Amino acid sequence: ADSELQLVEQRIRSFPDFPTPGVVFRDISPVLKDPASFRAAIGLLARHLKATHGGRIDYIAGLDSRGFLFGPSLAQELGLGCVLIRKRGKLPGPTLWASYSLEYGKAELEIQKDALEPGQRVVVVDDLLATGGADLEHLLSAAQANWGPHPPIPRNHERCL
Repeated sequence: ADSELQLVEQRIRSFPDFPTPGVVFRDISPVLKDPASFRAAIGLLARHLKATHGGRIDYIAGLDSRGFLFGPSLAQELGLGCVLIRKRGKLPGPTLWASYSLEYGKAELEIQKDALEPGQRVVVVDDLLATGGADLEHLLSAAQANWGPHPPIPRNHERCL
């Protein structure tokens, strides 16, 4: 696992002061470009979820848009289905939605109304969940899904995916 983590860490690039001063942007593009490091990242995440949640996950939810990069592969590795949480107006049929504030305005996320059954347990996958977390919780609660705080990936957050 340490060699896999090193492989992934070597591929993640840091861009200080992007997109704003004081922020260090972690670019995952090289991980996606390299099959070995992408496979290692998925394996590390899958083992972490198995260790912390066991068999108590029903679905992986990929959050628009970078959650779509890791979510389906992670779901496949775990033998689970993947549901999509998208920007509002992108999903057909009846949906549930929630709005949240951004530093530059407002955004809205939605999930198909029939994507989850009441009580199903969901792990949300994205590259970053900083703003809108409470609103995402409301959206998944409206879908009657169980989600919430999970044990953190046991590394300094500066080094995580």
